[in-house]
Amino acid sequence: MTLNCFIVDDNSLQRFALLTLVDSHPNLNLVGHTSSLSEAKKAIEAKNIDLVFLSVEMPIINGFEFWDTITNKPQVIFVSLGKDHAAQAFDHDAIDYLSKPLSERRLDQAVDKALQMYVVLHQREKRLPEFIYVKSNSKKRKVYLEEIKYIEALGDYVKIITKTGSFIVLSTMKGMDNRLPQKQFMRIHKSYIVNLSLVDRYHGSKVEIDKVSLPLSRNKRIELNDTLSALNA
Repeated sequence: MTLNCFIVDDNSLQRFALLTLVDSHPNLNLVGHTSSLSEAKKAIEAKNIDLVFLSVEMPIINGFEFWDTITNKPQVIFVSLGKDHAAQAFDHDAIDYLSKPLSERRLDQAVDKALQMYVVLHQREKRLPEFIYVKSNSKKRKVYLEEIKYIEALGDYVKIITKTGSFIVLSTMKGMDNRLPQKQFMRIHKSYIVNLSLVDRYHGSKVEIDKVSLPLSRNKRIELNDTLSALNA
């Protein structure tokens, strides 16, 4: 198992010392490194990064303050000149806290923790919810996710089309999108969410499910192709 990692440290000597240790570790793949927090933020939020090595002592704002600005956080290991910030690091859900200068032994221990947590997190992701409850005709209704073919926007409501029928639910598309597992469903257009496992074919600006043609937004074509390719890999 290999974790994609990223290093953030404004001290070039210490950054390259960590880079050397990471490069020689069999379970780490260095995606990039930087001394700039703005570059780090773009990289962490744009790339498939599993683990960040983040220096506490950064200019303008410290590593903890920077980490608070990240929305979808990967695992993080804080690195510091001393041991004074250990409690604060674990308050920020750090997988570990390393003191400079780094040793190979301590890095190995920290990476082992990250690998174990990675397995736990991905096992959780695989356990997708089997159903959700929605409000239809003033009643709560259980809807099994595998039965949903697609969802269509209808003003202040949405129409859920299943394998056996359809019904209207008081909800926004954004609300429905937030409730559905991203690995199973995708919003392919402002008015449509589809069950990825039931897509029969897609081409140009159309997605077909059970002989029904649905519009595909131009800015979703690459994402849909990449997602379906990964599901079928």
